[in-house]
Amino acid sequence: MIDHYLTIQKDGVAEIEIKKSRFICSLKRVETEDEAKLFIQRVKKEHWKATHNCSAFVVGDKSEIKRSNDDGEPSGTAGIPMLEVLVKKDLINVAAVVTRYFGGTKLGAGGLIRAYSHAVSHGIDEIGIVEGKLQQEVSLTIAYPLLGKLQNYLENNQLAIKETLFTDEVVVVCSIDEESVAAFEASITELLSGQVQFFYGQKTYNEILLA
Repeated sequence: MIDHYLTIQKDGVAEIEIKKSRFICSLKRVETEDEAKLFIQRVKKEHWKATHNCSAFVVGDKSEIKRSNDDGEPSGTAGIPMLEVLVKKDLINVAAVVTRYFGGTKLGAGGLIRAYSHAVSHGIDEIGIVEGKLQQEVSLTIAYPLLGKLQNYLENNQLAIKETLFTDEVVVVCSIDEESVAAFEASITELLSGQVQFFYGQKTYNEILLA
């Protein structure tokens, strides 16, 4: 499992107009190449009257699969510029389709490259990017008198509490970034003079919207 990734916040559509041509960017989170291809076909079916439906996608935790298609635009003026936007933003598991409805004015090769790039960038900006971080669920079992001290530490270090269970002792459940677990355990052990027990649950990705 990778420790973090960047991708779009959600599926969505955004549109720009350049010299009377409409450029509609459809974006979708995908997990496989087949899923990306099905999405592209769905958009093409929806916009079957469009002049072009150009596409690009990046799939895999390490961007192993990269594909692009100009769909009739001059070679290298649509799909590749779209793909470059996804790659430069370090996004994974994203498919993009830019639908063009021709407005009557030719843009030239340079104009097309800028238009398709801008359509994807604009779409991503509208939808937003999230960073997914691999986090370890850590349960801390402590005596009641130590709860305030632990809560203050977690708050001061901006570490959220997922759940607090009150029995004969207190169990505080947190999610800690995978790479920080060892340091977290050492700090808590020192803070509470060893009067704590650690239990480890599942690892999950927590996504945070980037500003």
